[in-house]
Amino acid sequence: MAGTFETTAAIELVRTRSLPALVQEEIIRMIREGELSRGDKLNESGLAATLGVSRGPVREAFQALVESGLLRQEKNRGVFVRTLSTEEVVDIYNVRAALDRLVGETVVLTVTEADLEGLRDLVARMDEAAAKRNIEVYYPLNLDFHGRILELSGNSRLIAMNRRLIDELHLCRRRNLLEESGMAASNEEHRRIVDEIAGGDPEGAGSAMYDHVTAALGRQLRLIRDET
Repeated sequence: MAGTFETTAAIELVRTRSLPALVQEEIIRMIREGELSRGDKLNESGLAATLGVSRGPVREAFQALVESGLLRQEKNRGVFVRTLSTEEVVDIYNVRAALDRLVGETVVLTVTEADLEGLRDLVARMDEAAAKRNIEVYYPLNLDFHGRILELSGNSRLIAMNRRLIDELHLCRRRNLLEESGMAASNEEHRRIVDEIAGGDPEGAGSAMYDHVTAALGRQLRLIRDET
């Protein structure tokens, strides 16, 4: 019975989403979860075989992800996971900081007590993961936290723009959380965000969101400096 349900769900998913879009999502997941790292070469036929699709959807997914900035294509060499330059990292974080300020200011006007409880629960769970330095648990919770706040803004354009930046930041964001005390510091900033949103002050919530992103940029730049 379970197998029938899973098959039906899979068929429905394919009906409602194109294969190239599903392949894109899988590649993004692999980057997000560290299965693919910056500079890694992607094998079109191998990925197609792994996902059980033809090479066409994979080729289309590669092209879309090249256009969105997650992958790069080199003539006669293939497709690779992009490595962001320091200047690109700074630019992306700065744009996201500005957008997140607007998110914080907007969410204050729509958030409910149930929403706040959900955010506090995520912060508590991230505290546990940070104490164990468990990035495999912390990182998805971190994404969920920011995703929920973004959805609460109710601004579809803001959501789309922010998600694209978040996808690009998967190329480096996970690594800065592995910096010593990176997860703990990040989660203290999350706690401040929730407190400011709960306080009902749009300016305070916007500033907390902005400061969190700029602090993350600082951690990222320290990591880049230490690696050079």
